[in-house]
Amino acid sequence: MSTDEWPLDSDGFPHREAGRCIVFNPRGEILLILGHDIDDPNYRWWFTPGGGTERGETQREAASRELGEETGLVVDPHRLVGPVLDRRSSFHFLRKTRKQDELFYLVTIDADEQARIDSRAHVMLTDQEKTLLVDMRWWDLDELAALARTGHYVFPDGLADMARGWLEGWDGELIIRIEE
Repeated sequence: MSTDEWPLDSDGFPHREAGRCIVFNPRGEILLILGHDIDDPNYRWWFTPGGGTERGETQREAASRELGEETGLVVDPHRLVGPVLDRRSSFHFLRKTRKQDELFYLVTIDADEQARIDSRAHVMLTDQEKTLLVDMRWWDLDELAALARTGHYVFPDGLADMARGWLEGWDGELIIRIEE
């Protein structure tokens, strides 16, 4: 990973801004990607589509672009609702402690858009993403909550509970989470 993608902050940590999408299908299921650290293949986690901003790009634009790259579904950034969650996290990945400031946006898709995602025909992963991203699937919120309770990593923490509220419609409240 380049220092352009993960610039060093004033404390010397690779630190970036990112945009993420919480994607609901017509059944109210949420789309998650399973990733792993190539330096520790046993460490796996489920997370929402999204990634780091590029030069001159907003976090909303990054969320939309990354959704297209990772799932093949291109949506206009203005279609994304929110941000609904502002998450600041520190984590160990690729042999370094990294920091990421993420804004999460909601998008509900129709059956045709879900079929496009499920086909995986238009996914445009980087070579590195091809080695890091293991699977992608739709999760029922009860199944997702049960998964998290059994010790599997799901990021952000408490996603199933937050998603239940957002599924009914966003109330305009920005949730702020700091996860060290």
